[in-house]
Amino acid sequence: MRTRSAAPSEQPVSSDKPSHFQPPKTTMKPSKTFILPSSASPDARFVTLPHPRTGDSTRYFFCPELGVNEFTVVASPAQSSRSILYTSREGNGDGDSKSPEGTISKTAELLIATPIDIVFFIIPLLCSSPSNGGRRLFQPLDDIIDSHDELPKHLRSILYNEISRDILMRRVDAVCDSVEAGDEKMFRVSYAKLLQVLLAKAERMIVQGLPTSLEERFVKQALAAPLVSVTRTDMATSSAPKDDANEPEPQEAKDTQSTEATTSASSASSSPTPITDSALTPAGEDLPEQQSCPDNVIRLQRLSTALTFLKLSYISPDLCTKIDELLSTSESPVDFTPLKEYLKYLADLRAEALASRSLGDFSRKRNAEDEDAAESRAEKKRKKEEEEKKKKAGESRGVRDLKKVNTAGMKKMSDFFGKAAVKKKS
Repeated sequence: MRTRSAAPSEQPVSSDKPSHFQPPKTTMKPSKTFILPSSASPDARFVTLPHPRTGDSTRYFFCPELGVNEFTVVASPAQSSRSILYTSREGNGDGDSKSPEGTISKTAELLIATPIDIVFFIIPLLCSSPSNGGRRLFQPLDDIIDSHDELPKHLRSILYNEISRDILMRRVDAVCDSVEAGDEKMFRVSYAKLLQVLLAKAERMIVQGLPTSLEERFVKQALAAPLVSVTRTDMATSSAPKDDANEPEPQEAKDTQSTEATTSASSASSSPTPITDSALTPAGEDLPEQQSCPDNVIRLQRLSTALTFLKLSYISPDLCTKIDELLSTSESPVDFTPLKEYLKYLADLRAEALASRSLGDFSRKRNAEDEDAAESRAEKKRKKEEEEKKKKAGESRGVRDLKKVNTAGMKKMSDFFGKAAVKKKS
């Protein structure tokens, strides 16, 4: 009789014997992988600062020489998940080799330190400085910082750092009007200068190239124009051969072509070809000349997309409203009027395309209903044939032969088992 051996008892592995390799442990809370600048100074450290837009406490990396860095998360897509293996180096340098110990992080995320302008952290302080009758006063930078008692200690230490003080003063001067008062410089926030700084950053984003996701969704799709409806007459005209135009044609061929042209013209006038959803193509790619998007409009759309990304990432909602007001005035450094007019033109085209598509949906709906009805009838017929085949397969040869007998004029079997007729009394 075969018996199952008992499970081996757990015994501690002695240090003098080589231990077998054990798989790494999986961490429920995966460790985070930070990629920091290689040229960071020894004084660099992690800090917690309020987010420029929301004010939530967020972790950053601050180096007095390099400035503030935010962390950009780079992760694998959900369709192809990845993991990270953390292991220690083999050996301790004295010749003693030890088995590596490590853990596996199920979430493969890399937090890359990317530079962020310090001006985004000082703008909320400049905009909340005291004003007199709606007009802000010129103040020294230290007085503006000291007026905020609830300022986080990490942000206060960065703003008062002596090494990065010159960088901070230059960035504040870029978004403020300044005056000299003796040996001290006084500042007052200027929304026009702030807009100039944001536009300069947006221009650099365009030069370097927008990310593929932004380019596809907010530039190509936003500027894609629907194709106009093509009638059957145009299709027949474009498909007619041109090489044989000078050759004489028989009279019968001419009569046939005239009849087909008349029929196609009448059908085209009554039912134009509807515009399908696949008729949207990116602007400037294989489009007719009248539907190609101008280059200046494409550039304005990219600039608007980059500017919107900066505002939604680093500027508070109230300040975004003021910037939008400046952009809509005549004092705006960039004129977005051509872009607005072209977007309005595209909106009208899409409305017309939607109207023509809705008109064409009736015929397509009826055709779809007819197809569904034909499919249902074919399905019923197929099921009926299958049932008949199953019945025939279960019948014996004698039953099949009896079905072939001519029973015309013969009584049915049920007639012999009916009730007997009542006899009449004599």
